[in-house]
Amino acid sequence: MKAFSSLLCLLLAFYPCIAESAAILPSCDLSVSFETQRNMLKGFAAIHIGEEVEMNISVDALDIKSVSLNGQPVKPDIKEGIMKLKGKGALEIAYEAAFREQHEREGVQNGGASIGNIINDEEILLTDKWYPRIDSRAVYSLTAILPEGLTAVSEADETVVTKTQKGVEHSFIYRHPAYAVHLVAGRYIELKTVSRGIDIYGYFRPENLSLSKTCMELSKKYLKKYGELISPYPYKRFSVVGKTLPEGYLMPTVVLLGQDALGSPAFLETFLGPAVLRQWFGSLVPVDSETGDWSGGLVSYLFSRLMEEGRQYRKDIIVEYENYVRPGNELSLKEFTGGNNRAAKAVGFGKSAMVFHMLRDLTGEDVFFEALKVFMKDKEFEKASWDDLKIAFEKVSGENLAWFFDQWTGRKGIPSITAADPRGVVLKGVPAATFDLVQNGDPYIMDIPVRIKTDRAEFNERVRLEKGRQSFTIPVQGQPLEMTIDGNYDVMRRLSEGEHAPVLSALLGDDEKLVVVTEEEEKYSALIDVFKGEGYAVKAEDDVQDKDIKANSLIILGPDNLVIKRLFGGIKKAGRGFEVRVRKNPMNKSKVVAIAQGDSKEQVNLAAKEISGYGTYSFLRFKDGNNVEKHIEEAADGIQVGLYKPALVIRPKQALKLDEIIGDIIDKKIIYAGEKHTSYEDHKVQLRIIMSLHERGRKFAIGMEMFQRPFQSIINSYLSGEIGEKEFLKKTEYFRRWQFDYNLYREIVEYAKANNIPIIALNLWTEIIKKVSTDGIDGLTDIERTLLPESMDMSDDDYRERLLEVFDQHRSREKKNFDNFYQSQILWDETMAHSVDEFLRNNPDHQMIVLAGTGHIMYGSGIPNRAFRLNGEEYVTVIPAGESIDEDLADYLYSAEQIPPPATPKLGIILTRKKGAVEVEKILPGSTAKSLGLKKGDVLVSLDDWSIEDIPDVTIFMSDKKRGDKITMKVLRKRLLTGYREIVLTGSI
Repeated sequence: MKAFSSLLCLLLAFYPCIAESAAILPSCDLSVSFETQRNMLKGFAAIHIGEEVEMNISVDALDIKSVSLNGQPVKPDIKEGIMKLKGKGALEIAYEAAFREQHEREGVQNGGASIGNIINDEEILLTDKWYPRIDSRAVYSLTAILPEGLTAVSEADETVVTKTQKGVEHSFIYRHPAYAVHLVAGRYIELKTVSRGIDIYGYFRPENLSLSKTCMELSKKYLKKYGELISPYPYKRFSVVGKTLPEGYLMPTVVLLGQDALGSPAFLETFLGPAVLRQWFGSLVPVDSETGDWSGGLVSYLFSRLMEEGRQYRKDIIVEYENYVRPGNELSLKEFTGGNNRAAKAVGFGKSAMVFHMLRDLTGEDVFFEALKVFMKDKEFEKASWDDLKIAFEKVSGENLAWFFDQWTGRKGIPSITAADPRGVVLKGVPAATFDLVQNGDPYIMDIPVRIKTDRAEFNERVRLEKGRQSFTIPVQGQPLEMTIDGNYDVMRRLSEGEHAPVLSALLGDDEKLVVVTEEEEKYSALIDVFKGEGYAVKAEDDVQDKDIKANSLIILGPDNLVIKRLFGGIKKAGRGFEVRVRKNPMNKSKVVAIAQGDSKEQVNLAAKEISGYGTYSFLRFKDGNNVEKHIEEAADGIQVGLYKPALVIRPKQALKLDEIIGDIIDKKIIYAGEKHTSYEDHKVQLRIIMSLHERGRKFAIGMEMFQRPFQSIINSYLSGEIGEKEFLKKTEYFRRWQFDYNLYREIVEYAKANNIPIIALNLWTEIIKKVSTDGIDGLTDIERTLLPESMDMSDDDYRERLLEVFDQHRSREKKNFDNFYQSQILWDETMAHSVDEFLRNNPDHQMIVLAGTGHIMYGSGIPNRAFRLNGEEYVTVIPAGESIDEDLADYLYSAEQIPPPATPKLGIILTRKKGAVEVEKILPGSTAKSLGLKKGDVLVSLDDWSIEDIPDVTIFMSDKKRGDKITMKVLRKRLLTGYREIVLTGSI
């Protein structure tokens, strides 16, 4: 979210990191004047040292004109911007400097570093390296002579303005020691108000005057609220300055508002609120950055409390940490000394804010704020560290908190928590929830909130986890139903898979990321340049392979991108302008896919520079560069654990018969009738539905998984009577490709043939499915790819999990890669869904009943939801009940009495194919073949007039035979020496 990102980009510390060594503070009196047309500053620094010391004076790029110590000229030794002197007394330095507009670069939001000094006719901004600086705190004074019309502001408690012949003299009085001073001046209109004894000033250009009232009121509001929450404002004066830089800058008692804040009242509030809070943490108590900057996290956390941000704010912190922080850029909080990159902010602001939240939970509200007051009092105007915070909290709480600060500020990374063996039990007559909490790696000590929902109430407990694995029991009232661990994100921990929503920061923070472009590349050129600048690789849609999708998070440009169709079946645009939609990567759940679409190049260009500020969102839409829509995809809050799943009960006396619901079933455009392939009773149920459709005059087709699409013309020829059944079975390669007894389906096919009902082949080539299951889609040839569905949706997580269970059950005998297996199943289902859609589009006046295995229909995941994605037609699912009953399995579950299928006589032989011929390998004792006189090694030529060219030809011949039928068998039998002789065998089956 942009407001949150802006908050994180505030000043890390007001002062440079320097080592204070002198017991007596030196003083530094500065006098400066300006030649604005030449961008010049002329300065004089009088530094008073109270004791003999070695001094390191930072002069950087200043042009030193003269140096004297106690009135005696000194020839300075200056190396690499450092002037080294030894002595005490009065050190006087005259110098000049030229500062042009050096700030026009990336990263001008100040994080404690210089943003560049400016001197011109309209504005003066001196933030760093503009005067000789000593390496300790000092008592400062500043006199600045400015041209007429310029008004100056510094972090002084008082300012005296006097007109002189040389210009307007501003004398700044600083009542507190400081590590540095700043100066800003411009052609401002000065405003003033007083609130609770605080002089509040506003300095605005005429073009920004419309926001001046808002700025002044917000300043009063925050000074009042923080004064009540923490302690009274520590200074007499507070100033808000509008300036020309794009973004803001902070100094003690002064907030400089950039054009971003001045251009947006909402952005203004999220910038000004934390900036005011910095007057306490960063100014009143400076940061000892060498031992870790604690201020950014504390300011972020306190501001979030003021804004009443809660669970989502804390979850966003964890999400950004996980997405941006990697082993290579991971820091402990004591190592964080600043930085404006995403990973550094996720640590120094995000993790740090969560540490303060956990500290408040640990010590309690009253102790937390009392300890902050003690901390401020003890370290007033003196650099403070994490250790100083620990001392203050221990002093107020009376507890040893070394363990807390050591693990959270001294260790890198964050812990992970999982729940194991959760159960709802009854212990000694009392209902309870039992569970283990597990940590990986060196364990942390954490207080974990646990919420248990029962059929009577909710129970909230906090358990202390101290070990790598620890068991807990929580007594409750009633039947425990479900448990949520850390549902409000009170602990800095890694999220479980179910808690992860796909968000933009997952793409922005990934080390492996790829931009996928289409022919519309020119429209998205500005966005491509942005991502290229951040290290993204770029590929054309035609060149992207599975290995690329698996290895990368993707940003896909354009709505008609082939990769979108391959992964999600297509994405519809939400509205006008430019939008980004983030989805989980179906081929690698640890990565995401962002889909960007824009109406025009102008809309893309306006949004390109904005989107990185919205990392915690799953969907963004911009219009004319302004964000008009944003949301986060739903995900679990907390670690969700089920404790109870009720048994479903069917009352047989109230169960409905198929005929009673047939009217509801046949009213739907598509009827999915599932089957266990070898269960004849399932096929009888399918036939009953088919007959009901026909008897009621419906126009419909039968879609069958059992037949593959290339054989559709053969099916049509059989139904029309052009070919017979044997030729139909032979040319569709039924027994080679499907193999189940044809008698299971014969009645359905014959009923369709007799009543002119179309049968539609739904399935893909077996060879392609097998090839993909072994080598993945990347293993297909270009010609084979032309047979694939136009679009596929690979994003159904529940379907993937069910297939993974199936895959794991057969892993030992199928040494295959699951990703390839998953792709093959998707291809199978998508092909059948596209076949359904294709027929209905071409025949809009028809219905369709789809006959397929239960696995392709249950939960709607296989064919039904995919066809619905394509055509939006209503459907109903009817499948046989299994061993367990799940209310989401299908619209109707049926239980039919087992019926043996019609018997198909067998010859009782085992055949093999040798040199293009079908040869008898084995004859079973007591078989028909034995009685006919068939022998091992005989080569089958024909059965009756049916030529035997392949092994399935024998099965086809036998498929319509009955016991007692006479057959004539022609075989070739080996002669005693060489060659074969033809023999004719006759007999009965």
